[in-house]
Amino acid sequence: MSALAAKTRSVYEQYGLQYDAERSRLLFEKKWLRRFENLLPASAAILDAGCGGGEPIGRYFIEQGYEVTGIDFAAPMVQLAKARFPDSTWYHMDMRALDLPQSFQGIISWHSFFHLTPAEQRATLARFAQHLQPKGLLLLTVGPDAGEVTGHVGGQPVYHSSLSPAAYQEVLNSLGMTVLDFVPEDPECDFASVLLSRKMA
Repeated sequence: MSALAAKTRSVYEQYGLQYDAERSRLLFEKKWLRRFENLLPASAAILDAGCGGGEPIGRYFIEQGYEVTGIDFAAPMVQLAKARFPDSTWYHMDMRALDLPQSFQGIISWHSFFHLTPAEQRATLARFAQHLQPKGLLLLTVGPDAGEVTGHVGGQPVYHSSLSPAAYQEVLNSLGMTVLDFVPEDPECDFASVLLSRKMA
């Protein structure tokens, strides 16, 4: 699986535009997006890590009046987001190397964080925690339990992995964060496994 994990960026660089065109805009994610924003102050600064072309997640928060910054490791996706939302900030940056001169009240990594290997996820969680303000929120899609599986983007196989719920809790606690909720394979969210956590004051 390590060879497949190493190809994720190239898959999105080659097939990301196709993925974007086929990506659902029905906002089956809205239940979690609303829960996330209901815990945020108005006009909060949000980082969309693995933002893709900025739709539908980035668009949702932009339209709700939040200050959205997006990062993605695939240049074509960042270019697409910039073209769609020129008044927001978009960086060609790998979340595994996240290093921005600002902190955020919320970080979301929806259907992107799970492309990292377990070791990369642990390291990236530390980077997320460093970029969160006290009481800041982190919303992730992960897997229902520890493991590695194969997904698809533009008809091409891509790598997915997850820690166990207990391991996520252990890592987040060590970073000064607490898990607010974890729902494996949520039937109200297209069976995504969703983890919501908060940085302690």
